[in-house]
Amino acid sequence: MANNQNSEPKSSWRPETALVHAGTNRSQWSETSEALYLTQGFVYNSAEQAEARFKQEDPGYQYTRFGNPTISMFEDRLRIFEGAEDCRATATGMAAVTAAILSFVKAGDHIVAARAMFGSCRNVIETICARFGVTSTLIDGKDLNAWKSAIQPNTKLFFFETPSNPNLELVDIQGVCKIARDNGIVSIVDNVFATPLLQRPLALGADLVVYSATKHIDGQGRCLGGAVLGSKELIEKYVQEWIRQTGPSLAPFNAWVLVKSLETMPVRIRAQCATAAKIADLLTTLPNVTRVLYPGRADHPQAALAAKQMPGGGQMIAFEVDGGKPAAFRVLNALRLILLSNNLGDAKSIVTHPATTTHFKLTTAQREELGISDGMIRLSIGLEAFEDLADDLSTALEAAKG
Repeated sequence: MANNQNSEPKSSWRPETALVHAGTNRSQWSETSEALYLTQGFVYNSAEQAEARFKQEDPGYQYTRFGNPTISMFEDRLRIFEGAEDCRATATGMAAVTAAILSFVKAGDHIVAARAMFGSCRNVIETICARFGVTSTLIDGKDLNAWKSAIQPNTKLFFFETPSNPNLELVDIQGVCKIARDNGIVSIVDNVFATPLLQRPLALGADLVVYSATKHIDGQGRCLGGAVLGSKELIEKYVQEWIRQTGPSLAPFNAWVLVKSLETMPVRIRAQCATAAKIADLLTTLPNVTRVLYPGRADHPQAALAAKQMPGGGQMIAFEVDGGKPAAFRVLNALRLILLSNNLGDAKSIVTHPATTTHFKLTTAQREELGISDGMIRLSIGLEAFEDLADDLSTALEAAKG
């Protein structure tokens, strides 16, 4: 008989314990590590059972595009940790964002979104949705009155990320989601920068929260993944059907990697946050650095809001160097330890130049509106020693002086 005593969390479990044990579904062999089910399909005992599965009258699996034991373990573990009623995993973070948005809108509907967001998210809302007759209004997400003013009779959805990519702008989750709820609008929060450890959008009133599991959840640069979490009603009625029919499904192997990654996420995130806070302070003292944006610092424009909805400053830093793009490129090219890549949330520290990578499709005017200057550098702090990161940044900034 399988030993499944840890499949449901005890109420006394702390988050760290839940991320190691919650959602475990052991096979008949009672393995210690979670099992990996690399299969496309599942065998039925009878034609009657197959019929019952497709009618969702029998709780078993049908096809890995619809569900799989390994994928379910990842969904259950993340759901329990997040405090959500339900979760659906996807192949990538953008698949999660797209599924969450398109599950709720149709031709003739309207979306309100904070303009400070990842370039691909903006493309989905402004370009892809528009192709199917869904209009949108992008606003200053910091301004609660802007959210109220942008509502139209056909507004179905609010979307925002906080902190935003790349300039770490914050949105008042509780305030915006109350406006949405009071007006019968679905609210979706992209929580990828803060992670579930530093911010709980559902507890603050959001209807859905989305993640790129590729980032901090995996945290080691190995695989792609995403997740949408929320109430059982919204997930089963809207998101599940979208994923089932369109197929942005997470691969079982990737799900297994992400399940194992959740075990170490608190240790990784806390270490990265501690180092990021010290690096942010260091950057304010280095030559050619004209601005540092870090939610954990008192000089962040929204420091009070950060303290209210985030118990830590996070792992992401944005800073600007004097001299625009040429100076920023000199800094990036002078780094020897920190890697140049457009990914983030890795055990390895990573930098990128948003104006020419993640947000290059925006016009110069749009980037200026968002505060993404040609001298801005986005820094994702990893697990290296603070002293080594400090040496690398100090040397690069000194060598890159014009």
